[in-house]
Amino acid sequence: MSKVEEFEELRSLLFSIAYRILGSVSEAEDAVQEAWLRFDASPTRPDSAKAFLSTTVTRIAIDVLRSARVRREEYVGPWFPEPLLSDPYQDPARAVELADSVSMAALLLLERLSPLERAVFLLREVFGFGYDEVASAVGRSEAACRQLLVRARKHMEAGRPRFEADRAERQVLASRFFDALKDGDVGGLQNLLAADVQLVGDGGGKAPQLARAVVGAENVARLLGTVFPWLIRIDVTCEPHEINGQPGAVVRDRDGKVLHTLSLDVLDGRIQTIRSVVNPDKLGHIGPVADAWAVDREVKRVRSGRG
Repeated sequence: MSKVEEFEELRSLLFSIAYRILGSVSEAEDAVQEAWLRFDASPTRPDSAKAFLSTTVTRIAIDVLRSARVRREEYVGPWFPEPLLSDPYQDPARAVELADSVSMAALLLLERLSPLERAVFLLREVFGFGYDEVASAVGRSEAACRQLLVRARKHMEAGRPRFEADRAERQVLASRFFDALKDGDVGGLQNLLAADVQLVGDGGGKAPQLARAVVGAENVARLLGTVFPWLIRIDVTCEPHEINGQPGAVVRDRDGKVLHTLSLDVLDGRIQTIRSVVNPDKLGHIGPVADAWAVDREVKRVRSGRG
């Protein structure tokens, strides 16, 4: 195969590695592109394109993550990964690991790890790389990688997210949730929420966002059941869609532009966490982004009777 063909065959794997390390679609795409440039510029043909490219994209992503950590410490409000509508890499032998590792909850848990621990954990536990391949990718000895993995596993096991295993049951619950949301059915919403459910938003200071997490079934149901009917009145639509492998939706304004995403963590027949990504910087890969401030102003005008 030509270099281009080899690279294209591996592109989805490279993106999936980079996205899980970085939690950013745009930065992952940039890392993959940079890996291609280095592969293309290499004067010699590596024995294994997969080894060369996975090592290259991993090291690029680790470097980017180290600088991103500083920005995340200064981030306004809660930080969430950029929402991913579909994971391009599929491996039936590791389907469970891949699905669990891309959820919002898992990516937030990975934030507890150092960049090296994160890369080692993902390459070994999620993508099934051998210790020799992991060591080559991160530039450490196999023994050091084993130690990094032990530490990473302890962090991950302590807070490992749990989800409803039955995909069909999750989707049925999500469908009921979004129907109740559109109808402003506060009681119906409350019946679908765990008692200690949390509603958390990421606006990054660049869009209207919650001042703090809303906790408790009654509080969350009342807020959502009050706000969403007004959004519907100004032609906002709620398009069901998996977000990071979990039930969710893309919310759009009347022109079809992306207002925000919603993702739901479901367990034991109840919604445990609702995460909303409103920061426009994190939505551009989904499509044209709406002016959330303008939508907020219009809702206020309509509610006050001036719209």
